[in-house]
Parts: sequence; structure tokens; C-alpha cells
Amino acid sequence: MFGITNLELGTAFSLYGVVAMVAYFAGGPLADRFSARRLMALALLATGLGGIVLAGFPPPRTMNILWAFWGMTTVLLFWAAMIRATREWGGQSKQGRAYGFLDGGRGLLAALVASVSVAVFAALLPGEASSATPEERAAAFRGVIWVFTGITLGIAVLVWILVPDSTPGGEAGDPESSQKLSLSGVKAACGMPAVWLQAIIVVCAYTGYKATDDFSLLSRDALGFDDVQASGIGTLAFWIRAAAAIAAGYLGDRIDASRVIVWGFAILIGGCLLIASGVLVPGPAWMLIATIVTASVGIYALRGVYFALLAEGAVPLACTGSAAGVVSVLGFTPDVFMGPLMGVLLDNSPGLPGHQHVFAAVAGFGAIGLVAALIFRRVTRVSTPA
Repeated sequence: MFGITNLELGTAFSLYGVVAMVAYFAGGPLADRFSARRLMALALLATGLGGIVLAGFPPPRTMNILWAFWGMTTVLLFWAAMIRATREWGGQSKQGRAYGFLDGGRGLLAALVASVSVAVFAALLPGEASSATPEERAAAFRGVIWVFTGITLGIAVLVWILVPDSTPGGEAGDPESSQKLSLSGVKAACGMPAVWLQAIIVVCAYTGYKATDDFSLLSRDALGFDDVQASGIGTLAFWIRAAAAIAAGYLGDRIDASRVIVWGFAILIGGCLLIASGVLVPGPAWMLIATIVTASVGIYALRGVYFALLAEGAVPLACTGSAAGVVSVLGFTPDVFMGPLMGVLLDNSPGLPGHQHVFAAVAGFGAIGLVAALIFRRVTRVSTPA
């Protein structure tokens, strides 16, 4: 519909990634200086306006600019501010619950929006999708773009209405109580061992999350499932996200987020080692489903609470945005290396062995994350489990 090659689309994605990696770092000081409500509302408004541009089916050069622009709006203006707003909402006693609802809600809303978008796309196509003309497909897809654009702009309004307009460092509207924009928060965060340990934990947990992309391929290419069954397996892991993240959040408030992190890594390692061991063979679906459920519970439990470690690690509230930026720059590097790593492992060992190697690597990252979580508990003087 856009008349572009895979390379041109990949270039746009890469520009988004490059801008996002820089923006994770730079967005921290912004979140520590300006109101989260204003930053998040502005980010959503700007992102939605970009959707209007996309609806015009722009040429490749404009798409490159648009994706880079989205890297700035969704990360520089939004990410650290969202993490800070979540921490403020959780207060002293509900950090795990706050971040669990954040990740679980994100997963649930993504599933619902995706389902609505597919329904809209199908409804706008005349008759059979296979017989639609290019012009009809373009018109239907433009309708999907408008759905995403409208939702984003609508949420910008909700954020402006519902998120408190608190100014970091003081009360809203008090210019003398708000701090100047500086890198002091970044320097303070970089000097805290707990922040670096949290970054390692996020790297290892996020590596597991990226590996969930392989569940459908594993079931189809190596275990004899057809395309529909394989899609169902992938969807199963997707829906586990909300339940596991929210449950982990509630549990984290009762027994410490870091202890949930330790258990999450243990579950992740167990599930991945089952796949890597070769126990799974074509035939019994229940074995694959049970294994994927086990690994997914560990992965999404980790995602639900790993930013709750900011409070447990005694990161000052005034440095929340900067610390989140430092953790995110390192923690989300699997976006850069995990795809190529999985590709190499799968291409060099076709079939089931390649998938075994992928999940063996994830189990290795899980072991590193487990060690980092145990050290985090020792550094932050949280009593270890009996």
C-alpha cells in the first residue's frame, strides 16, 4: 500500500530505534523537571498528529522522518514521565501493584486495540479480502490508521484530565520549588549500585520477553502445529501477560518486588530449560502449552515488577526519571541484539535444535538475572528468603 521495500521499512524502524535509545537517556532529566501530566499529554498529542501524516501514505523519506519523530515523542517525552507518574501513583506501599497494573494494562489494551483494528480492517473491505483491489485495501488500512490515531488522541485527553499535575520537587504552580533542568539526577543515578543491578535485571528479563516472539515459530516449524494452531499458541502467551503482571504486582507489595524477581527468573529458567532439553516433541499439545504457560508466567511477572525496584533500591523520588532513563538505555538493548541473535541461532541449526539453542540462551540470561537479583537484595539489605 505504501509502495516501499522491506529495506525502506526496516530503515524507518531503525531510525526509530536509534532516536529511542538516545531518548531513553535524555528523557530522564525532563521527567525529573516537568509535570508528568504535561509531558505525557504532549507526547500523545504529537504521536497522534503523526498518525494524521501516516494516513496520507507518505513517501519513504517522510516515513523515515515520521518514525524518528515517533522515537522522540514516545520515548523522550513519554517513557520516563510514565514511569515517574506510576511511582507517584503507587505511593509508599503499592509500588508492585502500580507497575503490575501498568504492564498488565498495556498488554490487555494492546490485545483489545489489535482485535478492534482487525475487525475494522475486515469491515471496511468489500466482500472477500482476497478479491479487494489495491485502492480498496488502501482505504481499509487508512481506516485502521485513523483508529490508532483517534485512540492516541483520546488518551491524550484522558491523561490531561486524570493524571495529577504535580511538579517534580514541589507543589504544582510553585516555580521556586521546581528544580532546574540538569544532569544531576543522571549523575546521582549512575552512582547507585542498585540502579546498575536493576539495569542488568531488566536486560535479562527483557531478553526473555523478546524470545516470546519464537513461541509461534517453535510450535509451527518444529512441533508440527499448523498456522492457525501456532497463532493460537502465540496468542496464549500474549493474554497471560495481564494476569501474570498484575498478580506479580500484588505479590510484590506483600513480599518485596525483588523476591518476586528472584522467583520470576527461577520460573523463566525452568520453562526455557524444558524447551532447550529436547523434552518437547511433535504430538502432545499439552506439553508445549504447559511449558509456554510456565515460561510466560515468569517472563511477564518480571515485566510487571522490575521498575518497582526503583523504590526498593531507595532511588530518591526526585531522581526517578533519570534512574528510569539509565535503566532503560541498558535494559532495552535486547531490542538491538536479540533479533539478530535469534536469527543466527535458528539459521545455523534449522528445525527444533535452533529453537532449543534460542531458549538455552534465554535460560543463560535468566541465570545472570537471577544472580543480579540476589545481589540486589543483598545490596539493598532486603532479607533473603529462608
